[in-house]
Amino acid sequence: MGHVSTIALPTPARAPLDRAAAADAALPVWDLSDLYAAPDDPRLAADLDRAEAEARAFETRYQGRLAGLTGDVLAQGIADYEGLWERLGRVTSYAGLVFSGDAQDPANGRFYQTMQERVTNISSHLLFFTLEVNRLEDHLLETKAGGSEALRRWRPWLRDLRVFRPHQLSDEVEKLLHEKEVAGASAWNRLFDETIANMKVKVGEEELTVSAALNRFSDRDRSKREAAAKGVSAAFGERVRLFSLITNTLAKDKEIEDKWRHYPRPGSYRNRSNMVEDEVVDALVSAVTSNYGRLSHRYYGMKAKWLGLPIMQHWDRNAPLPDEDDRRIPWHEAVERVLNSYAAFSPELAAIGRRFFDKPWIDAALRPGKASGAFAHPTVPSAHPYLLLNYHGKSRDVMTLAHELGHGVHQILAGAQGYLMSSTPLTLAETASVFGEMLTFRAVLDAETDPKRRRAMLAGKVEDMLNTVVRQIAFYRFETLLHDERRKGELSAERIAELWMQVQTESLGPAFEFTPDYGVYWAYIPHFIHSPFYVYAYAFGDCLVNALYGVYRDGSVKDFEAKYLDMLRAGGTKRHKELLAPFGLNAADPAFWTKGLDVISGFIDELERADG
Repeated sequence: MGHVSTIALPTPARAPLDRAAAADAALPVWDLSDLYAAPDDPRLAADLDRAEAEARAFETRYQGRLAGLTGDVLAQGIADYEGLWERLGRVTSYAGLVFSGDAQDPANGRFYQTMQERVTNISSHLLFFTLEVNRLEDHLLETKAGGSEALRRWRPWLRDLRVFRPHQLSDEVEKLLHEKEVAGASAWNRLFDETIANMKVKVGEEELTVSAALNRFSDRDRSKREAAAKGVSAAFGERVRLFSLITNTLAKDKEIEDKWRHYPRPGSYRNRSNMVEDEVVDALVSAVTSNYGRLSHRYYGMKAKWLGLPIMQHWDRNAPLPDEDDRRIPWHEAVERVLNSYAAFSPELAAIGRRFFDKPWIDAALRPGKASGAFAHPTVPSAHPYLLLNYHGKSRDVMTLAHELGHGVHQILAGAQGYLMSSTPLTLAETASVFGEMLTFRAVLDAETDPKRRRAMLAGKVEDMLNTVVRQIAFYRFETLLHDERRKGELSAERIAELWMQVQTESLGPAFEFTPDYGVYWAYIPHFIHSPFYVYAYAFGDCLVNALYGVYRDGSVKDFEAKYLDMLRAGGTKRHKELLAPFGLNAADPAFWTKGLDVISGFIDELERADG
């Protein structure tokens, strides 16, 4: 891809409308030169060479010696380790963003793979460090920390590292798994990404990208939604054997590693990574599935009536409502809505968010080969996050902008914790993003006086929440069923489709008739490939924020804004119990999840009353 062009945007809230409209002629494209100027940037090669030399020296200096080090020297070793990973993280972040920007370009794929392989080779000299730290006995580490203020600073990182102590293998096996990753799971991930990026979906006489075809599912014209659905079904149906092979292979790969590491069930590694107990996740899943009736089943029954349909097809799920405002929202207006909503809650939050628009840190343009969906990539604390969106101008795209900006602001605030302790577990990583969405939605809803438009907005929010909570838990159930059954042997594409249809029918309810062609729709969900069992974190985050936002709205917590910003600044240094305690919330309490689900149910209640 080479150097990425920059589109300079005016400061959104201050730009006159005519200038803002002119700026909207082109959507922003990120400039990655804050990381590197281009894949052949001499600085990139120099960073890799320096990292390799320093990694080898680090290995010579520390391997086999940690038990005998003083607390201060061990603390310096951790700081050196962090510095090395920050340099490597800059390289992998850049390569990943280049690839996400255009996965159709073979040069980007080769660059991405080459950087992964080089970083894997370099980091093999660092692998011993965390393994050796975990072999230190608890009492020895405490003794070292007791005499070293520098080492005590690293206690959160050490605490989280030692969660994996019971699952750690020998150094030789760990090194083998580490070095084989680029030819194993990572290679299958790349195959999935490149396949999706290069796919064309035939919709009528048009050939669309997967992202553009999926966007048609929210078209007001039902025939266009149906045509897009049939096109997506055909495109993925033609490739379903490939996607089945990728899914089966990665599930088996995970099973082998889980068996060696003695994880009790397929989702356990993810829960350990999220620093949350299996039982807490079970409580969340149980709460959501037991509430399907009063949430998704009830809402979609109402939606079918609004659409005048005796029963809906899967391509009707995201159909706009009759009273929904489906005008295209210009980019500058979306920016103003989001930043003004953030500013009403916290001027500091909005000021940080504004930097993403004043600088070329966002890629919202639509183009072939670009990754579908949206994400916020933190890169490294010495740089800054980047946001990727595919902005079509829909109301949901505005909410996506609010969501990803929340991630970006969170990542900047947490960056002060450094590379090793800035990342939050997935269960908490959605906090700022979902909170930012809620701030934006509430601001827009409160400003709306027309009852019909207000109902449409409220329904749209319910749909987003159902997509975040019900749909993601259904995804989690699908993964659980698939991985459990994979342990008995390879699953056919037909069997995978049966599991998919089972969870979709359970979660969405009797308002839908699922035609057989919907059986391939599991194949486009990237989380199943990239981050198995990631998806429940969305539901965790949404329910958590519902409860958190309720506390904010009722004013029961003094200095809420300051405490909220402190929570974001904490990064990965605190667990969910510590972070939620200042707000009087506890995710280990079963009633916590009910409180979050009650917010969604309350919105549906309001819609029923308005429906009269």
